[in-house]
Amino acid sequence: MMKSNEKNTKKSRSLRVDSVLLALKHDKAAVISLFLLGLIILFAFIAPLLPVEPNATNIVNRLQPPSAGHWFGTDEVGRDYFARVIYGSRVSLLVGFLAMLTSLTIGVAVGTVSGLCGGMVDMILMRIVDVLYSIPWMILVTVVSIFLRPGLKSIILVIGFFTWMEIARLVRAETLSLKEREFILYAEFSGVGIWKIIIHHIIPSVFPTIIVSATTSMANAIMTESSLSFLGVGIQQPMSSWGSLLQNAQGTMQNTFYMALIPGLLIIVTIFAFNKLGNLLRVFVEPKIMNDEKE
Repeated sequence: MMKSNEKNTKKSRSLRVDSVLLALKHDKAAVISLFLLGLIILFAFIAPLLPVEPNATNIVNRLQPPSAGHWFGTDEVGRDYFARVIYGSRVSLLVGFLAMLTSLTIGVAVGTVSGLCGGMVDMILMRIVDVLYSIPWMILVTVVSIFLRPGLKSIILVIGFFTWMEIARLVRAETLSLKEREFILYAEFSGVGIWKIIIHHIIPSVFPTIIVSATTSMANAIMTESSLSFLGVGIQQPMSSWGSLLQNAQGTMQNTFYMALIPGLLIIVTIFAFNKLGNLLRVFVEPKIMNDEKE
């Protein structure tokens, strides 16, 4: 019996890998974007090992064009722009990852409790979601950011605490369907606690939805951070992020357009790659999706 289960597990894993490889074969843009995302993440990790200093100023060398000594040139106070971009990628990716974890944790918790409990609990939680969802997220996040001290921690908390509503709705819809299944009804009848049901039954069943939501949430968090930093209420000097680099590049756009082009392209590539990654992860956890698309 154990050997049979092991064979089935290996067969299922092989099917998932084949489905992902097939998806990559039919989507060259995903291959290229994921490769570029891997390079961005690699440079972000090894940034402290690189012989570049992001905050070292040299007014004599201000606004220098790209050269062998400064691959991306220098900014308005003579700082190496390549170093600023690399360290900015660390900040943008960190904000995206931690804000995604915060948003995902709140959204999954609210969605599962709301869907499983139903009744008054469901009504109260969903009305809170509706109220927050009805306010344009950029206005909501911007207003809250103004009242907090600008910085890395504030931007992570603001994005995480005000972007979980869509995840909650998706997870609640899945939970409402799952709560009518026999194994959930049996667990409730057996007296299993609500949190055990959520952790051991609901969350594993909605895992594909959580995976896709996580990649989408991270892409949205990076975009939100970039937007807020561009507006001046996000990451503050001397720390850099892709959004703050875009903001600083406004004053020199006519002569050094590449200072806005480089972080802008990195934002586009990263968001596009995370969306593609979400699709691939969905294919991995649900191989039948690829088969359905082929048919």
